[in-house]
Amino acid sequence: MRSENKSIVSEFLLLGLHIWPEQWSIFFTLFLGMYLTTVLGNLLIILLIRLDSRLHTPMYFFLSHLALTDISFSSVTVPKMLLSLQTQHLSITYEGCISQTYFFIFFADLDSFLITSMAYDRYVAICHPLHYTSVMSQSLCGMLVAVSWVIAGACALLHTLLLARLSFCADHIVPHFFCDLGALLKLSCSDTSLNQVVIFTAGLAAIMLPFLCILVSYGRIGFTIFQVPSSKGIYKALSTCGSHLSVVILYYGAIVGLYFLPSSSNTGDNNIIASVMYTVVTPMLNPFIYSLRNKDMKGALFKLLSKKTYFSN
Repeated sequence: MRSENKSIVSEFLLLGLHIWPEQWSIFFTLFLGMYLTTVLGNLLIILLIRLDSRLHTPMYFFLSHLALTDISFSSVTVPKMLLSLQTQHLSITYEGCISQTYFFIFFADLDSFLITSMAYDRYVAICHPLHYTSVMSQSLCGMLVAVSWVIAGACALLHTLLLARLSFCADHIVPHFFCDLGALLKLSCSDTSLNQVVIFTAGLAAIMLPFLCILVSYGRIGFTIFQVPSSKGIYKALSTCGSHLSVVILYYGAIVGLYFLPSSSNTGDNNIIASVMYTVVTPMLNPFIYSLRNKDMKGALFKLLSKKTYFSN
């Protein structure tokens, strides 16, 4: 009976954003601009890090992977949302929905692990500056990134396999602009208790544990900073952490708003707004945060523009 029910669902309908038809073109233009800004801004970060030898450091190595992850993360959901706004084609195949869920979880977890690696890098740089070169070696940085990819892929695969075994009956309307795991579980007519347990345990491992590590790292950083007697030393330490701390606040603030607020305040509209912040706005803002608040990135950009001006003349 379950296999029969499961075969009924060949596609899902994504209701998308709750906007009036006359506003579709406005929101299409807005989100297209935000998506292009995300892709081009993060590609620029990757290009600058590759071209400027001064940026060949552990921090920018992690940043280049974070920029690539942000591009991929937005590309999982935004193109489909833009297509729906433009054509009003709201359906997505069952296989496409499962695939979207996998990559959404994968890149969300990967973001979390990379941000945690960057926090550890800042901790070593400020709290143990004399040992920074030996501790943050090229092999350790490569291992941290590789482990992040493997664990994120394993977590996403576990969620996806458990989702794929569920049966979906008559209701196949997803009240979201992408195939959100929580929304899909509510549509299932199977027992989802195992899925809920895995969401809780994997969420602790992939989101809360890295977040606690970041808090501990910045607690140690703050303790070290305020032991520095000179205001110049405090300013220098804060300037090296400001960009990353801004990204941490944006990323985990959106997660808290989406998954950890009380259910009474977690209405459908609030969920969609928080998801837009999480999947569209935050990846778009990261390039601005790292370029406007970081003198090394601004120097690399100025150097690149100067070269282009020189060769064009």
